[in-house]
Amino acid sequence: MTASRAAEVLERLARHGRTLAVAESLTGGLVAAELTSVPGASASFRGSVTAYATELKRRILGVDGTLLAERGAVDADVAQEMARGVREALGADWGIATTGVAGPEPQDGKPVGTVYVAVAGPGHRDGQGPGKVVALRLNGDRSEIRRESVRSVLDLLADELIANERAKDTEQNGGN
Repeated sequence: MTASRAAEVLERLARHGRTLAVAESLTGGLVAAELTSVPGASASFRGSVTAYATELKRRILGVDGTLLAERGAVDADVAQEMARGVREALGADWGIATTGVAGPEPQDGKPVGTVYVAVAGPGHRDGQGPGKVVALRLNGDRSEIRRESVRSVLDLLADELIANERAKDTEQNGGN
């Protein structure tokens, strides 16, 4: 099912001449692998950053160091900053991110299965414009949590792309 969701988001992006960048932590490259398994992905997929180490989230993706020190890497605001940061770093229209605890042990005081997925879209700078974070509580083993995180971030992106298309259609039709 994720392969078809990956194909759907890539098709929507390509149709509108938009690009995507991915920031991953707990998924360790699985989102990028899912996207690049789709023929023609290069039309919209710019690339990804797997920032597994917390320090890389700050140094490469621009996540606020104080935020990381105070809350840890498993946090909704961290996920949003990762999505914004990868979008900017890789020059993409859209950025998505995953961060969380796949297990087997809790991290940063968060239980196994705590996951945040985020999207940042056009105009989303300094908290403005399209952007969203979803908090998840996932069950299962490490592999299941990681797979569900991939599905969830692609679903979130698909929902945001659809909402963005509807908003543009409404604008073009004079608000009707």
